[in-house]
Amino acid sequence: MENDKVFAMKISKVYPLLVQKAERKGRTKQEVDEIICWLTGYDENSLNKQLEQDIEYGEFFRGAPQINPNCVKIKGAVCGVRVEEIADPLMQQIRYLDKLIDELAKGKTMEKILRK
Repeated sequence: MENDKVFAMKISKVYPLLVQKAERKGRTKQEVDEIICWLTGYDENSLNKQLEQDIEYGEFFRGAPQINPNCVKIKGAVCGVRVEEIADPLMQQIRYLDKLIDELAKGKTMEKILRK
């Protein structure tokens, strides 16, 4: 199943890709970290611990301290799929992060990305 493949990816492999995508467009690793922390409730230290432990992407989201309640304000398509229509809550959270990083790479302000 496609979702299982995504859930089984290692966070240590996905994270550098998110950072690279942002940096290619002139954004920073700090902004990526801020987005991840906003969405998941991890702080900088706990995020770094998760990266060091090399856990699976699905486990990273399942173990998130607090998914931000404002994530329901995230709308739009990632890979041709509307994030607000994804049925699997775990896959939806992963796609929320993809969408936020897309917005960062497209030059949106952090205030808009973090739905303030």
